Amino acid sequence: MWEPELAELERRKRLAERMGGEERIARQHATGRLTIRERLAALTDSWQEVGALTGRAVYGEAGLEDFTPSNVIIGRAVITGRRAVVAGDDFTVRGGAADAAIHEKQVLAERMAGEMRVPLVRLIDGTGGGGSVKQLEDYGRTYVPHNPGWDQVVANLGRVPVIALALGPVAGLGAARLVTSHVSIMVKELSQVFVAGPAVVEAGMGESVSKEELGGWRAISAAGTVDLVAGSEEEAFGLARRALSYLPQSAWQRPPVTAADDAPDRESPELSGLVPRDRRKPYDMRRVLDLVFDGGSVLELGRRFAPSTITALARLDGHPVAVLAADPRVYGGGMTAQGADKMARFVDLAETFHLPVVHLVDQPGFVIGTAAERAGTIRHGARALAAVYQSTVPWASVLVRRVFGVAGAAHRPHDRYGLRVAWPSGDWGSLPVEGGLEVAFKRMLAEAGPEAEKLKAEIAQRLEAVRSPFRTAEAFLVEDIIDPSRTRPVLTEWVRDAYAVLDPGPRHTTRP
Repeated sequence: MWEPELAELERRKRLAERMGGEERIARQHATGRLTIRERLAALTDSWQEVGALTGRAVYGEAGLEDFTPSNVIIGRAVITGRRAVVAGDDFTVRGGAADAAIHEKQVLAERMAGEMRVPLVRLIDGTGGGGSVKQLEDYGRTYVPHNPGWDQVVANLGRVPVIALALGPVAGLGAARLVTSHVSIMVKELSQVFVAGPAVVEAGMGESVSKEELGGWRAISAAGTVDLVAGSEEEAFGLARRALSYLPQSAWQRPPVTAADDAPDRESPELSGLVPRDRRKPYDMRRVLDLVFDGGSVLELGRRFAPSTITALARLDGHPVAVLAADPRVYGGGMTAQGADKMARFVDLAETFHLPVVHLVDQPGFVIGTAAERAGTIRHGARALAAVYQSTVPWASVLVRRVFGVAGAAHRPHDRYGLRVAWPSGDWGSLPVEGGLEVAFKRMLAEAGPEAEKLKAEIAQRLEAVRSPFRTAEAFLVEDIIDPSRTRPVLTEWVRDAYAVLDPGPRHTTRP
């Protein structure tokens, strides 16, 4: 009875699957990029499109003569066995610009993910903004800018995991959609991210730059605009799937615990010799992470941004955790203004999705000097400290080496219980002895004249005798000192208790 309509339905679906047409698909492939439908096939296990018939139709006497689909494709998907919503830009239709889009589709994708309580993946390729000035003649007017559905975009930061991928040149609102996420990914040499592209920059600022110079992966990852950089689109999809694997379906659930093939009670004798006795010598903190957490489970976020601060997702006996650490090879591990922002955002992520925090602490304090003061380091640092104290998830702190000053005090929220253990290499206080001695004994040293160096050595020897971590443990100012080789067994026992007391439910919204 309805055969003509069903035939018309299939014809319209085939027209939509043409995207921007053979010529524009070939142009997309010539740049080394997949089409949106190829991307969906590569990312998802299965896919159910929503709004496939949406677009611009041309009618004649015989009915539908031509059809240009919307350049935003949305739908329900399964990704590594988990339900999700995916929204992708089709660059083959007007270069992904919003003047060819029907924005209700993007808004529906955001609302669908948030209200169904499933992760959202955005595949961004184009501007996604308000279109070009060509529209002004068509409309005969302009408009006051607004971002349709941005309330849903912001709300989802506190409701569901949002993973965003830049898969081509991404500017304006597209760039804002990229960074308004929990994990953002771009592709080397293939994608660029900027507020405005080179032509607009040259017209407005008189600065002539290439796309790669302006928004390529080197500049953008170092600025902290994106969290992960992939070598190809396929690798980017793998990173998206991997990032999702640490996070729950929504803020109403616990993170997914998986079977681990790494023994929970595994000891690592190598850890006992990693920290050198010479406090001025650095060591490889990432090697510590590899030895402590489940083998192959560490996913570092934002490695090129604020590199003295390490933030990573990892697993302990299959339990996802948020990992904080410092890299003593950069500024000695000191906290910069950017590092403080990186830490605060990451703690927000842990709080939003109920990830227990493991902090491997080697913190000499805030980076100092005129550049640090001009960067407003103490204000940024205080913001990080506030994020730590506002968190409610379980914390475990392992005092690997240094814990100094206000930055060192951010190693855990001290107003509630948290596991805290120290290695024998622990060294802590308001200031390191090496730097604080000259300040504390300045007048005495000045009066010593030629004997100042000898006096300084004598004072340093006396202070050295009392800086032993065992003296601190005697006063119960640190709870336990452990053999470093047993760090993993201690933490895997803790993480089971931590998961037992997790209290899922939306309480916090991550900010971009």
